[in-house]
Amino acid sequence: MSNNSVSQRLIIKIMASFLMLMVLVGVSYVLMTFYFTSKYFEETTQKLNAEVANHLIEEKFQNASPFLEDGSVNKPLFGDLMHDMMAVNRGIEVYLLDSEGVILYSVVLDHSSDEKTRAKVDLEPIQKFMACKGGDYILGDDPRNPENQKIFSAAPFSVDGNEGYIYIILASQRYEEVTSSLIGSYFLKLGVGASITAVLFAAVIGLISIWYLTKNLRSIVESVKRFKDGDLSSRVPNASENDLSLLAETYNDMADTIVANIEELKSVESLRRELIANVSHDLRTPLAIMQGYVETLQMKVESLNEDERNKYLGIIQKSIEKLSGLIAQLFEYSKLEAKQIEPKKEPFPISDLAHDVGEKYQQLASEKGIQIQLDIEKNLPLVFADISLVERVIQNLMDNALNYTPKDGRVTIQLNSDQKNVIIAIKDTGPGIPEEEQSYIFERFKKASSSKAGQGTGLGLAIAKKIIEIHESTIRVISKPDQGTEFRFSLPLYTA
Repeated sequence: MSNNSVSQRLIIKIMASFLMLMVLVGVSYVLMTFYFTSKYFEETTQKLNAEVANHLIEEKFQNASPFLEDGSVNKPLFGDLMHDMMAVNRGIEVYLLDSEGVILYSVVLDHSSDEKTRAKVDLEPIQKFMACKGGDYILGDDPRNPENQKIFSAAPFSVDGNEGYIYIILASQRYEEVTSSLIGSYFLKLGVGASITAVLFAAVIGLISIWYLTKNLRSIVESVKRFKDGDLSSRVPNASENDLSLLAETYNDMADTIVANIEELKSVESLRRELIANVSHDLRTPLAIMQGYVETLQMKVESLNEDERNKYLGIIQKSIEKLSGLIAQLFEYSKLEAKQIEPKKEPFPISDLAHDVGEKYQQLASEKGIQIQLDIEKNLPLVFADISLVERVIQNLMDNALNYTPKDGRVTIQLNSDQKNVIIAIKDTGPGIPEEEQSYIFERFKKASSSKAGQGTGLGLAIAKKIIEIHESTIRVISKPDQGTEFRFSLPLYTA
């Protein structure tokens, strides 16, 4: 699947999501408009008709009582009231309540056969209404529909010793039916209009917004596409300032890592070829020596005396030892490089180890006319490391120093400490290493130009570096031509 198709699918999904959001906003707007419009209309109607009940009492009860002499309701009076209401507002329902809120009589124009009439009206909303004189939006009980509450007008009366309330519902059932029908039609028109407007608005604004918002994403996709097509230098420009900075910086870091890995693979391939060539050379020399002397022994087996045979066998033995040492070094380095060796760290006195190594090399140094010197700080603290691996590092550095130090020279093992580490330095008075060669002397099979033929294989320093690295430390070289060489590394102090 191409990047363009993926980008188009993403844009389509964003457009669809944006469109759905706009439709949802439109529907929510219509519903909220419907709700608040209804409440606004009800509140307006209630405030406009707040004094209807008072007016009714002042007009109708001034010359006639709502009750007859026997205490029954004056129905003819309420009949006239019904005719007056029909001429003014067919949506009004009038209820005569006693002082407890019990319905004594009602004037309702459209009775339904299945209606359930509440026998009593809650007086609390009526009292609140009268207390605020109709200034607040208050809903009261609907006697014809006990589950609903409606806007109303109410006023108290006291006539001929009879007290109660005139309770007028301002939005009757018929009124609600007509209103619902009109509002439903209005709601439908508003919903359709809002939906069409939302779709058009979403289409126009959405395209512009998505084009702008995905500009950085398209830039990243284009950079990825160029990288895939072989442009390894392709990066997202100004990644930290990008709206998708995390994605852009992650891609740039990934691309850098991939390029570094490719370069490392190229370097490994180059080293592999060099390794094969160097190993072949270093293995061929002792093998050729052994083969030559074995053939000599076979050809002159009867003419050679005992001393000559022993000499030839000694040369063969040294070649075998050299070959075995090279193979052992190769095996050790391969295990270190594959991270198959884990250091077994323990506290130990590094000064004792330095003394032991110095004594081991004393005989070899004397044979070469080289002096071994120990420069060890007093009361040196314990270090925390793998003693056998650290000993191997010091031995490899000593081998290197003795190989390159001339007769009457000096090799020094120096130990000092700071607050966190013990610093180990192996110094010699040899010819030194040119500055341009110091960067690669720790690579396998790499030797300084000052090295003599047959002196080492170039693996000793590489092994030492790997061992120090698995101890989470570093080894460095300090050297100048004709001023000797110093190899220095550090080990952490032991803290109980």
